[in-house]
Amino acid sequence: MATDVHQLDDGAWVSVNDTREVNVSDLWRLAGGGFCSCQLTDFLAEGFVEVGVDGGNVEARIAGQCIQCGASGVTGWLTLGRVDPETGDFRPVAPESVHRPSRRRRDTPTA
Repeated sequence: MATDVHQLDDGAWVSVNDTREVNVSDLWRLAGGGFCSCQLTDFLAEGFVEVGVDGGNVEARIAGQCIQCGASGVTGWLTLGRVDPETGDFRPVAPESVHRPSRRRRDTPTA
């Protein structure tokens, strides 16, 4: 089953299979120190910059800022949720869980 993913409303929403599923303004917990110098980043999502699908995972790069130190920018790829291959239902991740952004989507070939 193919998964259709789009940004809507100037990056305010991610649509999965023609249904608005994920919106900005969530607070994401990011680990890995890649976004700012904070050990654990409390990242306020302000807009989706890129979206894509990797297997059943719906992923995005998100613009926003760390509410602890004020650093702003764009994250690496974050998994927003997974699409059930049998039903096509989208199951979102919990933004308040700790997430580790990836520098590239896993389906992007390495040079």
